[in-house]
Amino acid sequence: MPCVSAHVAITLARHVDHVFGVMGNGNAYFLDALERETSASFTAVRHEGGAVVAADAYHRAGGGLAAATATYGAGFTNTLTALAEAVQARVPLVLVVGDEPTSGRRSWDVDQIALASGVGARTYTVGRADAAATTIIAIEHALSYRVPTVLAIPYDVATVDAGPVPATPQPQLPEPLIPTGPFATAAVNDAAAALAGAHRPLLLAGRGAWLAGAGEALGALAEATGALTASTALGRGLFPDARYDLGVTGGFGAETAMALIHDADVAVVFGASLNQFTMRFGGLFAPGTRVIQVDVAPTATHPHIGGFIRGDAAVVANALVAELDARGAAPSGWRESLDLSGVTEHAPGEPLASDGRLDPRSAARRIAELLPSDRVVVTDGGHFLGWSNMYWPVASPDRMVMVGTAYQSIGLGFPSVPGAAMAKPDATIVLSTGDGGGLMALADLETAVRVAGGRGLAVVWNDAAYGAEVNLYGLKGLADGPMRIPEVDFAALASAVGAEGVVVRELADLDALADWTDRPADERPFLLLDLRISGEIIAPYYQEIFRVNS
Repeated sequence: MPCVSAHVAITLARHVDHVFGVMGNGNAYFLDALERETSASFTAVRHEGGAVVAADAYHRAGGGLAAATATYGAGFTNTLTALAEAVQARVPLVLVVGDEPTSGRRSWDVDQIALASGVGARTYTVGRADAAATTIIAIEHALSYRVPTVLAIPYDVATVDAGPVPATPQPQLPEPLIPTGPFATAAVNDAAAALAGAHRPLLLAGRGAWLAGAGEALGALAEATGALTASTALGRGLFPDARYDLGVTGGFGAETAMALIHDADVAVVFGASLNQFTMRFGGLFAPGTRVIQVDVAPTATHPHIGGFIRGDAAVVANALVAELDARGAAPSGWRESLDLSGVTEHAPGEPLASDGRLDPRSAARRIAELLPSDRVVVTDGGHFLGWSNMYWPVASPDRMVMVGTAYQSIGLGFPSVPGAAMAKPDATIVLSTGDGGGLMALADLETAVRVAGGRGLAVVWNDAAYGAEVNLYGLKGLADGPMRIPEVDFAALASAVGAEGVVVRELADLDALADWTDRPADERPFLLLDLRISGEIIAPYYQEIFRVNS
């Protein structure tokens, strides 16, 4: 008869098609049942943190519920940084782990429930009589609250006979949040009135608007108001009409585009939290701009917000279009009055910086010219974030996966690749990582190469330093020894696990990327470009950080 672990595996597999993980004592029987008794596939990673990262990236690139697994104790604690990132990023994910036996904690056990709670994840523990039902509860919690959930299998019940696996109900998920009541109606009408009277209207959308499927509704609202549009780093490509789109806001944005955003008299923000980077540390909008936020959060999320509508982005956008139509409002004409040619362009850079090393701007620009158009870009955290975000456009929000930025972590880049590769099996997966984060995530370089194969490309921005620290604390005069890294040959490391590694010291070396893209994916290896870049070139977004913190 099926054991408790089999009940968990079979029930979970009714709602996910893929699990990432590392096998250990606590999850061995779960993985055995997953492999033998379900249609879900399993990808082995080399570090438990990488299992959660891969699942996180799988969700961000493909949607739906994500799943990962690890053993108890050290296996579980290895997941905590990645779990904290997934909590901060609101990723629906179930992490199946072993746990201490019901008979009591052993000398090597830790309080896993407390540790998970400490980073914001709830734990559900299965038993002999309720394993399938508890699994459904954990799934429903993850999907309803958009948060990782830990599903724990105590060591001494993992193999206990639990009888036939029962049928389980489908998770009950919340409906889109509709503004109701007189206050909400007044807020929508007030926002419509502001847009109707605006001379320079702007619509700004984030990842929340993408999750709400609001692209078409926002396109209609932009058309009805004559608004310029822009997005956060996680919302790019959301608006259907690119002619009037100013690209990404904040430090990743082009200066000319940011000046136009600053000139807006009414800005309506959909599904974006307006963090300090998006808001340019308070300088994105002019003091006179009327900023209205539409979000499912309980309250406004930035002090510059002058009006707040709690509701689903698509629902509210459609309501605003209807109200503007009822008022007979005409488009502002602002966007048609502007010459927007070149408004989103960034500095081209020089072939080499003054120290003789590669200028990251010119390298990023050249790489953009050579990348396949079907790409999904995944990024680690670090100073280098600016280059891929500024120079490598993507088609839609599910093609820019930034695992680590919510928790401001580094070292999550390489394991993001297999998650994105499994979610987008026909796309080219392009990783942007630094040498510091790359070394931290090195265990899953092998996983990235094995899973993505010829659809995988890693760009390592190798400045022999922790660039974020050098460009903040180094410029403040702190001792820079702890900020420096001996120059590592990432090309050789990649070759050791079956990839093609290329050291790039000048732009001509990027011809290797041109040759790679010309070959069919099934006839080429994973490619890693080890860019020996200058640390003298500071990304514009990091100049803002230094300005605020200096």
